[in-house]
Amino acid sequence: MKKAKLGIVAVAAASMLALAACNTSNTGGTPVGGDKSGGSNDDIASKYAKCDVEAGVKDASSMKIDSGEDKKVTITAFSGWAESAATAYVMKDVLTKEGYQPKVETLDAAPAFTAVAQGDYDMLSDVWLPSTHKDYIDKYGDKMEPQGCWFDSATIEIAVPSYSPAKSIGDLKTMADKYNNEIIGIEPGAGETKTMQDSTIPKYGLDGLKFKTSSTSAMLRSLDTAYKQHKNVAVTLWSPHWAYSKYDLRKLKDPKDAMSGTEGIWNFSRKGFTSDHPLASQLFKNLVWPEDKLNELENLMVQKYDNKDPDKAVAEWLKKNPDFEKQLIAGQLKK
Repeated sequence: MKKAKLGIVAVAAASMLALAACNTSNTGGTPVGGDKSGGSNDDIASKYAKCDVEAGVKDASSMKIDSGEDKKVTITAFSGWAESAATAYVMKDVLTKEGYQPKVETLDAAPAFTAVAQGDYDMLSDVWLPSTHKDYIDKYGDKMEPQGCWFDSATIEIAVPSYSPAKSIGDLKTMADKYNNEIIGIEPGAGETKTMQDSTIPKYGLDGLKFKTSSTSAMLRSLDTAYKQHKNVAVTLWSPHWAYSKYDLRKLKDPKDAMSGTEGIWNFSRKGFTSDHPLASQLFKNLVWPEDKLNELENLMVQKYDNKDPDKAVAEWLKKNPDFEKQLIAGQLKK
């Protein structure tokens, strides 16, 4: 692997993992409001419209690192994406135990895609397709290798506490007074916010409710306060997210398909990674995340360890889930 360029490392900026997975700084596709990154007109992303978490999975328990293999592997985690950090640090732990010397670098999406496409870093562990990262994959996809899809039901949605009455998004119009006549959103420039403004609110006639946007952390504080007081609240969320582990929430049904469609979350590597690191490549392909397990780890990393010690959070989580790594290596994980 090439050594990472200092310019790329300089742009890495670790931030709170509670930020939105739909934040515009980390999205490239216009379908969910992300920033355009430029690139070719080739629709490479459409090749990854279908996520089959079992494709490419096989038993890797008999595989070993080649004696002449470079043991250093760099995994990028997207700044602000809890599922990205959880995946990157779990794989760091797995690779370490298999004899590699992995390192996690936290970057925004644009420099992360650039670094891997140029061969400066090895792995991206959180590529949402076919929409969220479409522009990045259309631009860089032919310069990278897919290393398996590990989650097949990523979505954005409106969520409410399970004790509250709304069952579908349309209920918020008729039950507005029960939800303080408001929906709590995240950053004004986030892809999820754009989807709410351009699609969800007009399709369901929710103009009579105030759509409050400020930040992800403010949304989560509002959710936490309401939940502790057993009050109704409607917030914009996405899956996977640790909030579903901390709180008993209901995803509102969306019969008008006003929110984003279901996406898959993929690993992508630099070109040549599979041949350079066949065992590591297979381990990434064997990764499958059950949503409850992923949310559980995210919650631990964010809530207990305040995003400050992901390795310790992973170690604690693996102690509670002793079969996870064995099943990953054996290709036995199920969604």
